[in-house]
Amino acid sequence: MSQIRPLLEPVAAWFRQLGTPEPIVQWGHPLMMSIVIFVMGSFVGWAGWRGRILAATGGEAALKPRQDHRQLAPWLFVFIALGYIGGVLSLAIQEKPLLQSPHFWTGSVAVAVLGLNGVLSLSGFFGDKTTVRNLHAYLGSAALMLLAVHALLGLQLGLSL
Repeated sequence: MSQIRPLLEPVAAWFRQLGTPEPIVQWGHPLMMSIVIFVMGSFVGWAGWRGRILAATGGEAALKPRQDHRQLAPWLFVFIALGYIGGVLSLAIQEKPLLQSPHFWTGSVAVAVLGLNGVLSLSGFFGDKTTVRNLHAYLGSAALMLLAVHALLGLQLGLSL
């Protein structure tokens, strides 16, 4: 784990020399990621579940939410993954300990779970198997709940810095 700081330090030093105000360095990541998690994440989860429910009733109304979910979920993953990197970099910029807080570990698990969920989707649900589709839905929902806990741990971390 100690090998990460030397890799991040040149980038962190470059950002430090920009003279960005401390509140932006400390609270920029949490603000942006809160928007991603609570706005985009909620919409992606809602669209996924709405599409499932409407598809179960056999209506064509399921097409729009399923399409929304299919188009936005990959972007949610990209933003979460980039935010994960940005959060670690933010700690490096602030010269704080890396990879030690519960916030770091919940973020790591959330990125892994969302990545796994993406693999399930990209696999075509292993032949469109109902069990795999169900796993995808519940795993995605669990990841969003974990991200809510992650946000609370991030707030606690931010207040302690």
